Amino acid sequence: MMSDQTATRRAFVARLIGAGVSLATPAMPARAEPGAPPPFETLRHQFTELRGALPVPSVPIPNLSGGVFDLTSFRGKVVLVNFWATWCPACRVELPMLDQLAASGRSDLAVIAIATDHDRSKVAPFVKKLKLRKLAIGFDPGGLVARAGAGAEVSTPFALYGMPISFLLGVTGQAEGYIAGEADWLSGEARQLLEYYAAARPGD
Repeated sequence: MMSDQTATRRAFVARLIGAGVSLATPAMPARAEPGAPPPFETLRHQFTELRGALPVPSVPIPNLSGGVFDLTSFRGKVVLVNFWATWCPACRVELPMLDQLAASGRSDLAVIAIATDHDRSKVAPFVKKLKLRKLAIGFDPGGLVARAGAGAEVSTPFALYGMPISFLLGVTGQAEGYIAGEADWLSGEARQLLEYYAAARPGD
């Protein structure tokens, strides 16, 4: 027969799980290797450096305001390129943070969120509902910029290993690394990562 103490303990644990509290032991903070970018991670994913920075193709990307932009035109800045979709719950969490980052006024940073929805008509109402005002929104329904599971034969460094997924372009306009899943781009760790690539110069 279960004791009152055991029953109370099990009820407490059940309430924690029901509230979404993790009972797992917190992971130890990652340490950067010499010469490597500072660590930036979530509970499930970490920023992964792309060995041998990959060039970004010159592709005109339609944007929500009716114009186009080309990722190669941002050389000299760090560019955070986020791929997302309206059906993605995690994107609803991350996009408002990206909007705040875009509103920070940093002259050395550009933040771009590219929707992968095939139905472009869903994007504008979604953006309005989330009250995204400063974030540059682009479209890539045909996979010209990013491709799911892209391999070496595809002339793009953007492979959709998850949704959402964010890539960082360095000041030379090359893809330096990525992190899948929603990430806290307003955290101190994110700021250190962005500053690391903003300070990098060709030949470093």
